[in-house]
Amino acid sequence: MRFPSKIFAIAVCAVTCLSACGGSSDSAPGPLSKHFDDMYIAAIPLDQKQAVVQSQNDWSLAKMANAKAEADLNESNTQLSIVRNDQKASKLAVESALANKKAAEASADTNRMNQMAKELHAAEGLSKAADARVSFYEAYRAYLTRVVRHAQEAMYWREAQYENAKAQLGQKNGIAPKGVSYDAFPKQEQDRASREKSARDRVASERSHAMSSRDNWKRAQDTADRDNGHPSSYPDPMANAGSSQ
Repeated sequence: MRFPSKIFAIAVCAVTCLSACGGSSDSAPGPLSKHFDDMYIAAIPLDQKQAVVQSQNDWSLAKMANAKAEADLNESNTQLSIVRNDQKASKLAVESALANKKAAEASADTNRMNQMAKELHAAEGLSKAADARVSFYEAYRAYLTRVVRHAQEAMYWREAQYENAKAQLGQKNGIAPKGVSYDAFPKQEQDRASREKSARDRVASERSHAMSSRDNWKRAQDTADRDNGHPSSYPDPMANAGSSQ
């Protein structure tokens, strides 16, 4: 009866090790732990603050990029709901076409049977395309989720650069606030830079998967459109994704 307990103990140990050793590095970023108060460098002339001003501007841009990424992700949720409804409609169309084909077969009308068989084939193609489109939009949403995570990491990295720039300026001017360790700021910036790079790499991987899903959908849609006799005009959110976001 001790065997299950040993398995549980091993599992707990594995999870603990992953957490302690950084095996799971995909946790959401949290606020910076180190900040350098602006008041410490308020009296320093502006011409010495170029690095501070630039890093503050970079941080502002990163915050705007994060807001844009979150808005895109929210929009993708609405888009995914729409394409799923289209998928349901395509399956109903297949059921209707199948019923019409059976009715045609019962009538023994050859022309009608051929026409209904053709319509069923077209409906099945459109349904397959609808399935592929849902898969693409799901992959696209997963990609945007990674874009949001990267935007968050980039935002905190830029903030860490800003805090480090202020700290370096203070240290250069001989300012020594009580309880402030100047060594902590470059370490904080390096840690956030590492997290940003890791998140950026994951974006590239997820984007590749989304583009592959997009290609699958486009092939299925092109085939279905040919069989159906006219082109479709479904929106393609990655049509202009020549470079990663």
